[in-house]
Amino acid sequence: MTFEPLGSDFFGYENLLSGEEKAALARIRSYLESDVRPIVNGCWERAEFPAEIIKPLGALGAYSFGWEETKPFANSAVFRGFVALEMARVDASVATFVGVQNGLVAGSIAACGSAEQRAQWLPRLASGEIVGAFALTEPLSGSDSAQGLRTTATLDGDSWTLNGQKRWIGNATFSDITIVWAKDTADGAVKGFIVPTDTAGYTATKIEGKISLRSVQNADITLENVVVPEYNRLQEANSFRDTARVLRFTRAEVSWAAVGLAMGAYEAARAYATERVQFGKPIGGHQLVQDLLVKSLGNITASLGMVVRVSQMLDEGTQRDEHSALAKSYTTSRMRETVAWCRELFGGNGIVLDYDVARFFSDAEAIYSYEGTQEMNTLIVGRSITGLAAFV
Repeated sequence: MTFEPLGSDFFGYENLLSGEEKAALARIRSYLESDVRPIVNGCWERAEFPAEIIKPLGALGAYSFGWEETKPFANSAVFRGFVALEMARVDASVATFVGVQNGLVAGSIAACGSAEQRAQWLPRLASGEIVGAFALTEPLSGSDSAQGLRTTATLDGDSWTLNGQKRWIGNATFSDITIVWAKDTADGAVKGFIVPTDTAGYTATKIEGKISLRSVQNADITLENVVVPEYNRLQEANSFRDTARVLRFTRAEVSWAAVGLAMGAYEAARAYATERVQFGKPIGGHQLVQDLLVKSLGNITASLGMVVRVSQMLDEGTQRDEHSALAKSYTTSRMRETVAWCRELFGGNGIVLDYDVARFFSDAEAIYSYEGTQEMNTLIVGRSITGLAAFV
């Protein structure tokens, strides 16, 4: 399959990829365009997730590229970032599903699980045989999860009893397992647990009425005396620092998704500008419309340069929390700005799903907020550059 560079990759960052990486990306792009793009507006409007795409994405490697147990070939973090970008430039809800399945769930097991846990769960997640969810956020604990976590885990013999509530948990209405983070009642340390969702006392209730990422099945989770065997505790997760290792990785990939979402909006706007005729010529021939397009492309190009470098640092082993935090803060701000400009270009047509841009515009709000708010990421970077914490 021939790899065609994206016009929205104005500086040609895709040329950093190997031939094998380009071929894999081309296969993913082809599937997304042929099978996913035609259905996502309808799914978004109905607030449904297209379950039929889960296993085909697994067959294409969308959940497996990052892990030794499952990756089909040696690949770079830049390539894995481009995979996230491809998902988001078609649909941010699909990108979010993949980010949960791959980054948060498989990432938790890969980073914090034992060798036996990795062997047991990663291949099943990679193929799409099972779906995972990641439960950290709570009704009263989001940005302060490190200190404010209220869900508890109590050891009793060779099993743990979990009690508490979680909120905004993606994939949770249909997941087979959920990674639950809870505070040990004995030592106060945050620990992770692999919880099959058919366990007694575990319930998930879909959150309704969303205006963003409507296809993502977010849920409120209640844990009432949920018993989890010790062998399902993530064996290498012994404090919130271990949770943060997972979030550092996924925060960088969310930055890639932000660039992809901005690209999707820009590509829709550019196409519309060449087709929509007003005052006797395509609107792309008017100066103010070109200004919107060029500013949008500038944001995308600057953001893409940042996420490429952050991913290179991940491969080099030099990426730190503040690097991924700055990338997430900057790219999501530029994304939010870009989708607004692109929606503006459509005029009244920009508020209907027919042209995709309304979906990109709405979905940007969730991407802007999750995986660390703008404010929290700003404070992480601020602490790094001043040596002074300003969180409270």
